[in-house]
Order: sequence, then structure tokens, then C-alpha cells
Amino acid sequence: MTMSHTGGRRKPPTIHDVAREAGVSRGTVSRVLNGGHYVSPAAQEAVNAAIRKTGYVVNRHARSLITGRSDSVGFLLTEPQERFFEDPNFNVLLRGCTQALAAHDIPLLLMLAGTEDERRRITRYITAGHVDGVLLVSSHSGDPVAEELREAGVPLVACGKPIGLGSKVSYVAADDRDGARDMVRHLLSLGRRRIGVVTGPLDTPGGVERLAGYREVLAEAGIAADERLVVSGDYSRASGEAGAERLLAQAPDMDAVFVASDLMAQGVLAALHRAGRRVPEDIAVGGFDDSPAATAAAPALTTIRQPWDRISNEMVRVLLAQIGGEDPAAVILPTELVRRDST
Repeated sequence: MTMSHTGGRRKPPTIHDVAREAGVSRGTVSRVLNGGHYVSPAAQEAVNAAIRKTGYVVNRHARSLITGRSDSVGFLLTEPQERFFEDPNFNVLLRGCTQALAAHDIPLLLMLAGTEDERRRITRYITAGHVDGVLLVSSHSGDPVAEELREAGVPLVACGKPIGLGSKVSYVAADDRDGARDMVRHLLSLGRRRIGVVTGPLDTPGGVERLAGYREVLAEAGIAADERLVVSGDYSRASGEAGAERLLAQAPDMDAVFVASDLMAQGVLAALHRAGRRVPEDIAVGGFDDSPAATAAAPALTTIRQPWDRISNEMVRVLLAQIGGEDPAAVILPTELVRRDST
């Protein structure tokens, strides 16, 4: 490894050291580091070998001064901080996006903005150019962050279709409506007819679409809508528990319940157990996500699997394309029914 010594301290290798080791000019090394344009395959291999031998590491700060880019991406969660630690979906998505970006040697910055002040500060930070683009998670209608970032020209990809922004913002989503339809059809196939639902927040795309899928399948089956069987939650375990208690009070003859997230379904199972209702004998329970909460539940939860690896990979792919100058894009991915012991 090429090192110079100053006052007994080892000095990290420079681009000049790499050029000398590779037997090429400093300009050739620079072109390799910035994408390899106009560089012969032999020169590129020589430079890469020299980088490995010398242990050279790109000075991101210096490169950002030249390129105008930060070479980093933000993962922005517009939810209270406790939700990040409670809901396993966020951690699964964060891990997948981190791994997808690592393949491009791009670090991911986690940003939590659950209050208006936090959103204002984070928006200022992002629009000042500290990240090249943003992966936006859990967008609510009326939340100005997506629109403000779009207007500022910040490349942006949302997880789920942001309500009210249509084709203006790139997004990657599971097919929430079709997943809900599959679950309700499954519950009907078991002979259940009094099917309740604990929805997600109705100011989020997932909340709206999963409720719509539930209503559509019941209508197709000729089952009249009964609003006593519909309660809303916020994807937390506590809201699932409270939702189940309301359903039992409003519709004690309920024989199944579709819950719009696995974490809420854990709360539903706890409330049903406390009320002396057996699952699935008395009430069948279906969730949504196939998160770690589904297999940790007792009984193990029948649910709708969201393809988290594909969602995270597609979010990163679309964002990097947008950073590279491409137009916004939308990707909708299929879900899958996973049968376990709760139905």
C-alpha cells in the first residue's frame, strides 16, 4: 500500500498515488472515478487495480464541490419517531434501500420528521442540497413535504402513491386494492359473511385502497354494506386493539375481520382473546404486509405479502434514474395471499 509519512502519521493515499501506481495520468484516474467515460478498458482495469492496491478512498466532499452532488440519499419518514421503532415495515424497507444503494456506493441518511417543526427543518436541509434525492415513506394527504420537495426540483420517490399529486411524483407501491380483494375473497371462501375491517389511516394511499378493495368484494358477493363493521386505525398495535373492541361492541355477530396491517392485527388478536373469542373458530383474522409481526402473532397470521425487497430495489432504481435526469415514473407490484393459522 502506498503511504507517505508526516510526523510519524500515515497519510492516506491520493489520486496522484493511484495514477503513479497505474502508470496513467491523474486525468485518467479522475475520469474512471466519475463513470469511466472516454477511458480504455485496459486503463480502467489498471486504475481499479491501483485503487485496490493503494487503498485509495474517494474524497466525497472534494468530489461534491466539482459535481455539485452530495453522493447521498435521504430516507424520509414523516411519522412520529416511536412509529419507526414500533412498526417493523419501516425497518425492513430501510434495510432494503440501504442495501440497494450500497451496490452504488451511496450512503443513506435516515430522516425522521413527525412534527411540523421537524418537517420544516428537514425540508430546509434537503432543499439546501445536502442529499441528491429522497425516498419518502408514509405520506399523508395534506402533508406538504412531497409537494414542497417537488417544487424545489428535488428528485423524489414515494413508497405508495401520494394522495393528490397524481403523476407529478414518482412512486413505488404494492397493489393495495388487489391485495385487500384477495384477503376478503379468502374470508368469504371460508363461509364467513359478517366480515369486519380495521382500516389504515384514511389520509394515506394504503388506507384508502385497502378499504376500497374490501368494499368491492363484498358488493360483488351481494353483501350489503354495514358501517358497523368498519372502523379505522393508524397502523399501530394499540389502534388494532381499540378497533377490535369497537367492532365487538357494534357487531357482536362478526365472524371474520380483515385488518389493514399485521401490527394492528396483533392488537386485534389480543382484544379477541380477552373477549373470549377463539381464532379462527369464532372469528377468522386476516392481516396485510407479511411483516415479522405476522409470524410472531399467536396464532400465526394469514396475511397479504408485500414484496418488500422489490419495493426497496425499485424505489432506489427509480430515484437514481431521476437523479440522472429521467422523468417521474410509477411502479405497482403484485401482492400474494399467505395462509397461516388465523383463518
